[in-house]
Amino acid sequence: MLYAVVDIETTGGYAAAHGITEIAIKIHDGEIVIDSYETLINPNQHIPVHIQALTGIDNEMVANAPDFKEVADEIYNLLHDKTFVAHNVNFDYSFIRHHLDACGYTLNIKKLCTVRLSRKIFPGLPSYSLGKLCNSLAVPLNNRHRAGGDAAATAIILGMLIAKDEDGLISDTLKKTSKEQTLPPNLHRSEIDKLPNLPGVYYFKNEKGKVVYVGKAKQLKKRVCTHFSGNSISMQRQNFLRSIHSIDFQTCGTELMAFILEAAEIKKLWPENNRAMKRFEQKYSLYHFEDQNGYIRLGIDKYKKNGAALYSFNNLLEGHQLLRTMIADHKLCEKLCFIQTLKSACTGHSNGTCQGACIGEESTALYNFKVKRAIAALQNLLPSFALIDSGRSEDEKSCLWVEKGKFYGMGYISDYVDITDLETLKSAIIPYPSNDYIMNMILSHSSQFPQKTISLAF
Repeated sequence: MLYAVVDIETTGGYAAAHGITEIAIKIHDGEIVIDSYETLINPNQHIPVHIQALTGIDNEMVANAPDFKEVADEIYNLLHDKTFVAHNVNFDYSFIRHHLDACGYTLNIKKLCTVRLSRKIFPGLPSYSLGKLCNSLAVPLNNRHRAGGDAAATAIILGMLIAKDEDGLISDTLKKTSKEQTLPPNLHRSEIDKLPNLPGVYYFKNEKGKVVYVGKAKQLKKRVCTHFSGNSISMQRQNFLRSIHSIDFQTCGTELMAFILEAAEIKKLWPENNRAMKRFEQKYSLYHFEDQNGYIRLGIDKYKKNGAALYSFNNLLEGHQLLRTMIADHKLCEKLCFIQTLKSACTGHSNGTCQGACIGEESTALYNFKVKRAIAALQNLLPSFALIDSGRSEDEKSCLWVEKGKFYGMGYISDYVDITDLETLKSAIIPYPSNDYIMNMILSHSSQFPQKTISLAF
């Protein structure tokens, strides 16, 4: 087997917007380097000052160097039938694959990462960055942060890894079924191995243990691995993968519970890489209050997190439609419900739908009785039920509790508990926040699986 040990210098951190300024390739036969290739490359873009300081490569040095397209054929011929090796391989591979693709060449070869292999074959070292790893292994490293020097050191490390690979880790990594070479550079394989293929929620954490992403899954291990497949070159993806150092998880009885837990955890933890559900908030709610004249007034207002809402909506039209229905069914006053803002009597007074509360002709006692009756009717229309489903093990069941149209919470009960004992059932429920996103999922599931639904009577 032949290996192509590669190192590149670039104008920045991701291939979609940055160029290559230097490349070195060392062809390794498993024992020694048998061929070498090295050249500066004109990236056709400015090299930032901090990159110049790091690599020593400035704009003047690359001004007369070849463009990548001029050397693409030679680079492709050196790489296409080898195993691609680099220190943090996905970085170098993403750049070269992207630039070759732009020149009409498709590179699709096996990869080995000397960072990941060194963690396994030389465990317990202080650091696995190239410079510190070379210090620990007494590997000479000349011309640091230049492609030729870094590639030469990486080739020596590769030879040491091959020589000490008594357990066949390299051959296992290169198998088509292995996911090792696709994993982020800072994530240990054991973090994947510990994941079960059960429904649940997973948490990607950075070096300091802070959660940077929360996701849900029907099968945890399978879903997590999909994050690391593909060769996306975007800055967002590259930064995201580099930030992942560990994975935590919670198993759930069902995929629906995983959806709900994910939504709650995103709202609680606010991870930097979650976006869609961060933006979800109820927009409007139906409220009631007693005014200075003693009349109970209904009205639609912006959603208040800690407000005592009768019902919530995603849009104002939906709220007004419900309120107008309550007004018509129970002969309420449109003015006292803020549908009309006239200074005089509302238009309903003239056609008999309003009994004159807006101008004091209807007593507070009678009007408030009608408002309370309307609220009670609304609440009676709202569903109350429990969803009983699979638990996390064979001897338990899961329960989702919906009360008067709002998701109350969820929990787990013993398989031997009488599910018709509502008091015992509710005692096992842990409260969770409710919103339309969650309720729509629960109502859809209840409609699809009516045999799992128990109606609750209050």
